Amino acid sequence: MAQIRIQNVRKEFGAFTAVESSSFTVEDGEFFMLLGPSGCGKTTTLRMMAGLELPTSGEIFIDGEEVGMKPASQRDIAFVFQMFALYPHMNVRKNISYPLLSQGMPRAEVKARVEDVARILKIETILDRPVGGLSGGDRQRVALGRAIVRRPKAFFMDEPLGALDAEFREHMAEELRALHDRIGATTVYVTHDQLEAMQMGDKIVVMNHGVVEQFGKPQEIYDWPATKFVAKFIGSPAMNFFDFDGMIDAGGTVVELSGKKVDVPSSRQGAKGKLTIGVRPEHIRFSDSSEYRGRVLATEYLGTTQIITLATPNGEVKARASSRQAVRSGEVIGLEFDPATLTIFEGVKGQALLSEANEGVLRHG
Repeated sequence: MAQIRIQNVRKEFGAFTAVESSSFTVEDGEFFMLLGPSGCGKTTTLRMMAGLELPTSGEIFIDGEEVGMKPASQRDIAFVFQMFALYPHMNVRKNISYPLLSQGMPRAEVKARVEDVARILKIETILDRPVGGLSGGDRQRVALGRAIVRRPKAFFMDEPLGALDAEFREHMAEELRALHDRIGATTVYVTHDQLEAMQMGDKIVVMNHGVVEQFGKPQEIYDWPATKFVAKFIGSPAMNFFDFDGMIDAGGTVVELSGKKVDVPSSRQGAKGKLTIGVRPEHIRFSDSSEYRGRVLATEYLGTTQIITLATPNGEVKARASSRQAVRSGEVIGLEFDPATLTIFEGVKGQALLSEANEGVLRHG
């Protein structure tokens, strides 16, 4: 397997810029997620890494070798597509063995490799069946088998579970991560599903409009989003935002939201003007003594927890609470925020103003 390094990679299609000067590193053996909404540049980035698209500028290194202008056939990688891309006239065994036979590998070695991959993927019983009659999950296993059997330096996967239904997709996500752990592969995986990225990834790159917004571990990105876009995109429900005009001194202070005092976290950068406080729904607490209050609009029962929607002077807010927390529609409740869980964003570009303790999250990119 191999380390993959992307350095100032840019891709233009005529006047349209699909990827803008992206830089990040996929370490050897990592399960790495490229995450973002449709059209953000994640698939284009993956295709450039694989050699299916050539970058307009920048460098791509695989295992220390610069491969930016080399075709896919010279990069020793395997690509798994969303729609499986199997050969319908071949059975499972022939689909998996085809890459090896096309390279002229001896048939005895091909047979041994195919049977080894079939054991890993638990598809030994369907090796001689036609692919046309298989379920979506089994066809995806066959597509994975055809990639794994080559033992490449890296695996690139473009939303490989996107065609599966929600329940089976979650099951296959668990299996795919377990498979990655067994074979120790370097894997780069594209998805628009933030839950899938958080569940499976060692590291995540969050992209938007061709720009890398943040790069880091799932927990870091969730706890300390680098931009308002990341804060909105990661988390369900998304982070709540409270806009205000004011000033925050370096070292932290108290700000006023609609005339009510709220403590905010310390920041290495002082800031003034239009600012935004961000708070996750699970970090909102109910307190009779709090000056800042909201009126209950609706509740959504989720088993052990519930999502409570409240009207506040700064707009609607969603709080996550225990399902045992008794609330009534129309009830006015005091809302309390722990300064340690808040993020402050400046108002123009939406960049987070981080303290020294969490500032390192931004340095991953």
